[in-house]
Amino acid sequence: MVTPALETERLLLKPLSSDDAVQIQRTFPRWEIVRYLIASVPWPYPDNAAQHYVDNIALAASKKGKGWYWTLRRKEAPEEVIGVICLMDIPDNNRGFWLVPEWQGQGYMTEACHAVTNFWFTELDREVLRAPKAAINNRSRNLSERSGMRLLRVEKGEYVAGVLDTELWEITRDEWRQLNGASARR
Repeated sequence: MVTPALETERLLLKPLSSDDAVQIQRTFPRWEIVRYLIASVPWPYPDNAAQHYVDNIALAASKKGKGWYWTLRRKEAPEEVIGVICLMDIPDNNRGFWLVPEWQGQGYMTEACHAVTNFWFTELDREVLRAPKAAINNRSRNLSERSGMRLLRVEKGEYVAGVLDTELWEITRDEWRQLNGASARR
């Protein structure tokens, strides 16, 4: 399935395109963003890393039907990329995201996660969504708790910041539907 544009109360989730790499390269390489991302993210972030990621990883996965990637844009400033969120057909790693620090703590990622999780369960008809995260990443952890996910296990994981405890969070399609009612059904 092609990645569709999605919309929330305050956000436009626009399918990632190669042209977005320029803005991502400008906003992404910040310790506050990358520290809790997987260790395969290069750090310090090379000058061409965003273009490489968008073209050779994200868009390649999309073309294979194994990934769905969106840029996050406030409706008030639709030309400005403030983050990225994705769904991936990878065992125990179905959703990932980042948001520039200036826009954190305002509910934007909660809105984006709700939209893409609903897409995962209603349009892609998946049974379960699992999301790993660094245990120390309290904002991400709180988002999982608020959205009805439950902690499955804790193990070690490698992040840009080093080896940290990794939590694996999960929610099933039935649980999602119970929490979200008719809006979570086709």
